[in-house]
Amino acid sequence: MLKNGSWEFKLKKHKMKNLYKSLLLLLFANQIVAQEVTKDDAAKLQSEINNLKSIAVDTVKPWKIGGIIGVNGQQVSLTNWAAGGNNSISLAGLLNVFAKFRKGKHAWDNNLELGYGVIQQGTSNKWLKNDDKIQFSSKYGRELKKHWYATALVDFRTQFANGYNYPNDSIYISKFMAPGYGLAALGFDYKPNDHFSAFIAPVTGKFTFVNDATLAQAGAFGVDKEISYTDSTGKYITQKYKTHREEFGAYVKVQYQTKVMENITFQTVLELFSNYLHNPQNVDVNWTTLTTFKVNKFISATLSTQLIYDDDIKVLRSAGDQKGTFGPDIQFKQVLGVGFSYKF
Repeated sequence: MLKNGSWEFKLKKHKMKNLYKSLLLLLFANQIVAQEVTKDDAAKLQSEINNLKSIAVDTVKPWKIGGIIGVNGQQVSLTNWAAGGNNSISLAGLLNVFAKFRKGKHAWDNNLELGYGVIQQGTSNKWLKNDDKIQFSSKYGRELKKHWYATALVDFRTQFANGYNYPNDSIYISKFMAPGYGLAALGFDYKPNDHFSAFIAPVTGKFTFVNDATLAQAGAFGVDKEISYTDSTGKYITQKYKTHREEFGAYVKVQYQTKVMENITFQTVLELFSNYLHNPQNVDVNWTTLTTFKVNKFISATLSTQLIYDDDIKVLRSAGDQKGTFGPDIQFKQVLGVGFSYKF
């Protein structure tokens, strides 16, 4: 038995050695083949890899399109309310859509924002406007170096309907294309990531349109008003009003957006303009913010603010020592709404 067991052990040992030799021979042959392939076909293999990378890039869609549609409302009903107040109901709609193109060194961003809101208070059956916006911007850039683009920008904004200085609703103080603002700028855009961009344009044209005879004649929104006077010869002269105004200067636009928390997003845009030809120290400011609080897929709350200062726009001052007078002042708007929203 011992001899037989010893013979069986030697046989198994011999088979194991042959198996190890076979495995080592196979690995050695595979290494030789791999080395031969690398030497002979390296250039062809690298070319195929580059082609695959090119195909992968080309198959990525260069356009990205999306936006937000929202309808917000608020209703207040009071009965025998000791603290006082008025019943009210308000409705507001918001549409913000974008189309972005990215391919190679080219970047083209387009954005359209529309907003309109009305409110009804007390026993009045009149709906009063409390929000009104039309804004379109388009920005094209070509990459110069990492994060830097040579960029051209155009921007246009106006409103849908007549605006009034309530409670006076018989005389309008603004309307569609009165005012209308156009801007064309050439400069450089710094975009280190998808959240932040800073556009600096030393060459910018800003245009103000007042396509209404009554408002233009009064010199609203900085256009030249109609002036009548008697010259040195006694001749009566009327200098006709203008419906537009041109400015040339420098423009800066800074944009930032971030996800504050899981269901809270924040975005802001700061625009600055200085007119080289007239009071360059008086910088025009337009600063907007939008905070979105998402409840679920279709319900959300939004808080938007807008601050404007333009020394060419004369407004009826409502505070301070100059209350009740007309002149340049800070304009501020805040809109808070809760309602339906859909993001696509």
